[in-house]
Amino acid sequence: MIEYHYETDFELPDPDKHTEWIKKAIASRGYGAEELRYIFCSDAYLLDINKRFLNHDYYTDIITFPEEGGGMRGDIFISTERVSENAELYGVPPDEEMRRVMIHGVLHLGGLTDATREQQEEMRREEDALLELFHVKHG
Repeated sequence: MIEYHYETDFELPDPDKHTEWIKKAIASRGYGAEELRYIFCSDAYLLDINKRFLNHDYYTDIITFPEEGGGMRGDIFISTERVSENAELYGVPPDEEMRRVMIHGVLHLGGLTDATREQQEEMRREEDALLELFHVKHG
């Protein structure tokens, strides 16, 4: 089950298409059953979560909270403001940056981290490969 919740006026275009892609990505990595909740929110909303639960006082585009029990289970909070700003910064379409961040959360739940330069490079390679799954099906 993949759910989408909105704390802003943002709405994911064609959620069914994204759900199909995420399930395909999860299956391609052998991550197992999924129970994901994407929560699309503002910078302020995510900053509050970052402060309260992680003791971090800075903006971020995503925070992932895994659930117990293994598999692909958890909450993925995404700042739509930060994603839009990053899309502009990196010169990519906002929808593409949103998909990158969405799959980034899946990879975190799957055990990938991005604390070091090498881990960041591996994360980017994995993101690119899983983004390609979206484009193969939905061009």
